[in-house]
Amino acid sequence: MPFVFGAITATLVFEAVGLVASSWALVVSGVLELLILIFAIYGSAALLVKGLTQRLVLKGFGTPLFNVLLLGTPNSASAQSIGQEKKKNTKYAEPMALGFFCDTVASFIFAFYSFGYMKSFGLGAAWVSIITVAQLFSSYYAHLRQDCYHTTKFGLHATYWLIKAWDEFVVSALAWGDIDVRLRADPQHVVSPAYALNNPQIPLQGYYIFFGVACCLFTAASLWHFRRRLINTIAEKSLIPVGPQPISSDQLKKALKCCRAEQGDPEPLPQTDQGSDTLFYLSNGVAALSALHASSSRTNPTFLHLTIPWVLISGAIIQVYVSRLQVTGGDRFGSVMSSIYVAVWATWTWFRFAGDTLQLSTEESYGFTAGAIALLVINAFLMLIAADRNLVLLFLTAVMEVVLVCFLLSTLQRLPYELEIAMLSLLSIICIYGALASLVNCIFSQRLLPMGPSLRKLPCPVANSRLTSGLLKIAGLLKEGGVCGIPTDTVYALAASCKNPQAIENIYNIKDRPAEKPICICISNVEQLVAAKPPFSPLLWEFMRNVYPGGISCIVSKGDWLFKLGVGPAYDRVGTKDSIMIRVPNHTVTGHLCDITGPLAITSANPSGEPDSTHHTMVINRLGHKIQGVLCDGDSNEVVASTVVNCLKIDEGTITIVREGCVPAVKVRQIFDRVKSAMV
Repeated sequence: MPFVFGAITATLVFEAVGLVASSWALVVSGVLELLILIFAIYGSAALLVKGLTQRLVLKGFGTPLFNVLLLGTPNSASAQSIGQEKKKNTKYAEPMALGFFCDTVASFIFAFYSFGYMKSFGLGAAWVSIITVAQLFSSYYAHLRQDCYHTTKFGLHATYWLIKAWDEFVVSALAWGDIDVRLRADPQHVVSPAYALNNPQIPLQGYYIFFGVACCLFTAASLWHFRRRLINTIAEKSLIPVGPQPISSDQLKKALKCCRAEQGDPEPLPQTDQGSDTLFYLSNGVAALSALHASSSRTNPTFLHLTIPWVLISGAIIQVYVSRLQVTGGDRFGSVMSSIYVAVWATWTWFRFAGDTLQLSTEESYGFTAGAIALLVINAFLMLIAADRNLVLLFLTAVMEVVLVCFLLSTLQRLPYELEIAMLSLLSIICIYGALASLVNCIFSQRLLPMGPSLRKLPCPVANSRLTSGLLKIAGLLKEGGVCGIPTDTVYALAASCKNPQAIENIYNIKDRPAEKPICICISNVEQLVAAKPPFSPLLWEFMRNVYPGGISCIVSKGDWLFKLGVGPAYDRVGTKDSIMIRVPNHTVTGHLCDITGPLAITSANPSGEPDSTHHTMVINRLGHKIQGVLCDGDSNEVVASTVVNCLKIDEGTITIVREGCVPAVKVRQIFDRVKSAMV
């Protein structure tokens, strides 16, 4: 890997030199590219043979040349002062470094262009487009890690780089002939199509040198963050500290005039892992501001063409990504809203561009008229959806309804542009506030900036896990035969009392869960199993005492001991005919709930086949209309479910990992090997 990355770095350097120097640099870069190809072929072959033979036949993979841990670790005092970053799941850690790497490459390309080494930005637009796709992946993985800040950061940066790239490309395609004339007249000036078209009276060099210097500084900062993130991720500790927080979180909360909800307030706290809300407001805000710019400069075709990338990319393309985030976060209604607004901004862009460029006749514009009417009707239903969320979203949809009326009037050539400008301005203000409030509330997990209450009641009763009354409320619903969403030490689960077989049957209907998939049981501690006296071997008992409580589920043989445990009437509804999976969560609330109700039948609180729910609002959004209650406990401790271990053949000295979850399979096997060695 060091040779591969070194060759790639050297190739890029010589490619850059070849653009301003003689052809010898391009020859060197060609040799290095051939070297990269040889490394790629050898590496692929080595990994393929390793996969087939399960051992390293070809050399080159194994012991690393350099151990990143040799960088050293900060002392405990400094580690406490800066706070070590702890990952919830290592699967979602490395793409954070990728996000900073994308910032490094994109800003370097723009710096290269700003200093005049590229006369056209066509190739640059293609490269930046690829880079922004990778950065959106980084944003998505940050969303899976419940990191609202980096979800928004990388999503916003990807939006900016993509818009800026295609803005430069569009203008260069439109005005290259004009620029070529100016270049011959004044060859000393650095040429940029967008700047030359919009500012012909001002020298080019000062503006683009300033922009290039800014991009260089951003490149250096992003490269340092990329290195820090990558090394800290590999080492799983803060080897490269970033220094103390300039302003404490408490000071920021006071500055924002934090108004906490009262402790007795049963209403659930806002979801804290939804960076998609912030990106939703941001993308609509940028699109509205760009549309406002186009409306106020409608007599200048140049400004209209420059507006196209800003409205189309932010309003349509990025909102497709936002819609995906909403689905992953369990907010199906939110995904519908962002999907509809994709159509709104895409239609607006196409009509304004086609209407002015292609000179559409009145009859040809009637198709846009019909589309505007359809969007008006759909947006009216979105207002009903927004009433379930908050006042800010309701105001946004209401203003969007008026914007759509303006769009309808423009297709009929009867638009009062003053009204459209006023509505787009209002829409921009609402989106800016919504983005700021969503981001701040997500980061601090509190209602620091008000979004307004929902105008409709929650679809199911909710209870606060911090209150004894809340716990007793959910316990009562479970005893009455209800199905409730509860927190666990991993992700949220649907629970039903083992004393109510029909409630367990309802779980299958609520989740659309296939009947052949068994449901496990949850108890509060291992001593309950000891009291039931199951015929477990000493090795199984010792293994269970080492993994319980925790994020591991054990599959064991069924028997009459389940009746003593309290499963009773639900014996045939849980597990399979011969086996049962047992969970002992390392979660105080869940343990107390099981002590009150007895064993619970549980399964993940998500529609079958969809991602797990990692916050109580995800349970409410997805299944609130089908269940009888939700015990609200904020963020889950993990982003994936428990690890399932088949212990049916443990007496033969083997266990099987059925599903790898929050506890790595390697760690499970290490525990088992240690227990087995101790027993021997």
